[in-house]
Amino acid sequence: MSTASIELSDDSLRLDVARIHRWLASSYWTPGIERLQVERQIAGSHCLGAYLPGGTQVGFARVISDRASFAWLADVWVDESVRGQGLGTRLARWFIEHPDYADVRRFGLATKDAHGLYTRLGFAPLARPDRLMEKLSGPFAATLEADS
Repeated sequence: MSTASIELSDDSLRLDVARIHRWLASSYWTPGIERLQVERQIAGSHCLGAYLPGGTQVGFARVISDRASFAWLADVWVDESVRGQGLGTRLARWFIEHPDYADVRRFGLATKDAHGLYTRLGFAPLARPDRLMEKLSGPFAATLEADS
């Protein structure tokens, strides 16, 4: 199947939250995440779904942003049935080219295994990593420690 027939939509009413939860709970970045947490993340984000012609959701991505100076691309997921066909790129590009984010000063993300995809979209390692910091919750810090 060509991904050209896959529709992208930011209509939050179309999101299959149960499916998104299953995907994210199986990911390396949020293993075992609770459904309530996923629902909170969706509620506080601009979400994008990818749908087969019959309406089945096969992709997801979200952005957290003030729509002026900062945007964070998160949870880009493509169902195994359509992986390797450029859908992840389409999802990310949709946000990068969206009028609400086109002039954002800093667009960030974190990835373990998709550097090539994001480099092709203009992302690069931090320009000044010495100026950025983060505060991790205890459980998330433990997850990162276990992953290293």
